[in-house]
Amino acid sequence: MPTLPWTVPNPAPAHAPVVVMASRFEVRSLRDVPRFLLRSLAAWRQVRTAPGVHGASLVARPWRRTFYTLSAWRDRDALHAYARTEPHRGIMQELRSTMRDSTFTYWETTAGELPVSWEEALRRLAEQAARDTAEGTGAGRA
Repeated sequence: MPTLPWTVPNPAPAHAPVVVMASRFEVRSLRDVPRFLLRSLAAWRQVRTAPGVHGASLVARPWRRTFYTLSAWRDRDALHAYARTEPHRGIMQELRSTMRDSTFTYWETTAGELPVSWEEALRRLAEQAARDTAEGTGAGRA
């Protein structure tokens, strides 16, 4: 499982509140994996310079067609600003047709609790996916 380790572009004060986001993306076929991986690396380069980011990591499971992100932000506004900025914005639009499924979950913690473990992130993603399915909202779908 290739992992880009937790990177801290902008350290936060130890007790500062932070917003954590974890995401899971599953592409439709193995043919989509190289493109998704390459575009993910472009987004990774962007996140390393994004204002308000306090840490980020990426896990790729290419043979399972699945990718995970984990990041911590000053607040939701900083996270949303990153998502609306190029190249991330264009990447989301470009890859939408390759997506089979996606799940996003958010929670608050303090900077002193960073980095969040992948075990915690995967547990929260599984809980969110189960809620999305139970609610029938389709919120977990791409």
